[in-house]
Amino acid sequence: MHQHEPRRTAPTTRVLMIGLATTIALGLAGCGPAIDGGSASGSARLQAPSEESPSGEITIWDRSGDLFEVFDAAIADFNEVYPDITVNHEAVDIDAKLQNTLITGTDVPDGVFLDDAKVAGLADSLWDVSDVLAPYVDDIAEQKVDVNSIDGGIYGVPFDSNPGLLYYNATALEAAGVDATQIETYDDLLEAARAYQTAVPGSQPIHLEQSAFLGQLQLEMYASQLGTSIADGEGELRLDSPEYEQILTFLDTVQRDGLGTRAEYLNPTDIAQLESGNQVFYPWAIWFSFATQQLLPETSGDWRAMPLPAWGDGGAHSGAMGGASFVLPRDGENSELAWLFYEFLMFDEAGYTAVWGPNDVYPAGLNTSIPSYHPAADPAAPLFEPVDALGGQDLWAVATEAGAEIPRAVPTPSWWAGAVDYLGNDVQRMLDGDLTPREVIDSASADIQSNLIDRK
Repeated sequence: MHQHEPRRTAPTTRVLMIGLATTIALGLAGCGPAIDGGSASGSARLQAPSEESPSGEITIWDRSGDLFEVFDAAIADFNEVYPDITVNHEAVDIDAKLQNTLITGTDVPDGVFLDDAKVAGLADSLWDVSDVLAPYVDDIAEQKVDVNSIDGGIYGVPFDSNPGLLYYNATALEAAGVDATQIETYDDLLEAARAYQTAVPGSQPIHLEQSAFLGQLQLEMYASQLGTSIADGEGELRLDSPEYEQILTFLDTVQRDGLGTRAEYLNPTDIAQLESGNQVFYPWAIWFSFATQQLLPETSGDWRAMPLPAWGDGGAHSGAMGGASFVLPRDGENSELAWLFYEFLMFDEAGYTAVWGPNDVYPAGLNTSIPSYHPAADPAAPLFEPVDALGGQDLWAVATEAGAEIPRAVPTPSWWAGAVDYLGNDVQRMLDGDLTPREVIDSASADIQSNLIDRK
């Protein structure tokens, strides 16, 4: 899954793993010493090393794949700053291994790459990094700080921002006389889709996600735009709301009016419809840029990206879809040294340039996400180059503009993945024509409350 040739599998696999795997239960035992108190049950605040030249060994877990290689290559840059810290970098199936490792307390790594959706469920086993993040926290995207915050503590070092964008086939739309750049709201998107369908009979212009998991993840992207999410800051369900009814009504309209291509993200059907010009609008996270570069050779260069439509005048033009952070388990032997590694990667110019700038893995730079640290995400100082598959478009400028519009958030509840069995599946039943938007809200709310929240 990690190679230096064109990456047809690695980024896609990374994308599909965002938030995947079994829900990690709350309350894993944390055995670290309490330092400066703490906010979550039994939590402790990590402190930076006090030595002038820290030394020791750290074990860092990352998933195998393209990002593993990017982080691996950055170790040499880190060692130029900290020559006496040895980094043992291991490719691990984190979803399969981390939970048991934290429970047993045996061979616990010092740092781990983890989906934001799983941080809250592991907080009792992680260091509160509020103190070490203090010099940087005001310059980190608020949404990323929010999703890592539980009961006043911060339990993850934010990695990326994954702003939602509207990808569109500019060549096909122009030929049909549709100007995508005039789309400001989701009502405008519906009008543009109808106009395209009139010009290209039989087309189904807007992507409708058929995977229950990814459909729920996309639903949360839309909700993020509206400043809400499936649960509030206390983990209480808030699906029954005007915001979710508005989003589900939009999706239902796309389906009922025949304006959508129903397919799983980048499966053969999806790709065929994209290449044929039947599907020309793709509201998705920034990481769809991978598809334009690797999976769509016939329409390469035809695609462009723009911020998402707003849900109403003056509304946000982006929402978060997925994302990851770095966590420091309290049972790690040298977590304070692992903090120095992550501090370098995320907040030192040499570090974040090594991650997002041109490198052996991504010769034009890592263009499937942007940094969550504002000084690194400077619109005027791009870390990756314009994307040829997007017609040479400056995706950095588009993505950083969109990322700045993502509203604040709350931690993702530990039961989020389990909710796919209810909300994710019910959305698909709606797209099958079996449920109304109101019935999705009522059914999923009742099932999530009784089967997930009340049984915690």
